[in-house]
Amino acid sequence: MRIGIDFDNTIVSYDALFHKVAREAGFVPETVAATKVAVRDHLREVGREDDWTEMQGYVYGGRMAEASAYPDALAVMRAARRQGHELFIVSHKTKHPFRGKPYDLHQAARNWVESEMQDEEGALIPPAQVFFEVTKEEKLARAGLLGCDCFIDDLPEILLSPHFPRGVTPLLFDPDDIHADQTSLIRLASWRRVAAHIGVEIV
Repeated sequence: MRIGIDFDNTIVSYDALFHKVAREAGFVPETVAATKVAVRDHLREVGREDDWTEMQGYVYGGRMAEASAYPDALAVMRAARRQGHELFIVSHKTKHPFRGKPYDLHQAARNWVESEMQDEEGALIPPAQVFFEVTKEEKLARAGLLGCDCFIDDLPEILLSPHFPRGVTPLLFDPDDIHADQTSLIRLASWRRVAAHIGVEIV
């Protein structure tokens, strides 16, 4: 099976890191929940949208090395590779932030993949199978060109897009249960649920 996987908020969780950076900057009180969405919502409520935009570039660029994989994500990919599945990262993100320092966001993400997605057998996903596209349309086109059997993403708008490639099974990664209204999609709340759904056995 050829499995396409989104990167941000699917493989990588930024919740703790966004909260940490926001606290360091004095942007949020301690009472704000340690999630990316809670930090974003607080900054928007207090009229600091520009700070939120700049913080995203800083986190995805300057602090990317501190981000963590979702629980069991790497174990599932390791097991999938061992069982003969082909894995691809297909993500969309701008090359540089909209505000702040001009970090190379694609390179920062690649550095994280090369650092964190390794084991004694080498890369969980070879560099040639990692794609960061600038637009959503290019991302979906790439998933189609790769001939993915299924595609895992945290954004319903990607999976429900009219450009989503035919013949690819869309799987919605929804660890925070925020997309209960998406009844037309297969929702998976954890990487263990992903493994069970695609038939990967974690040893």
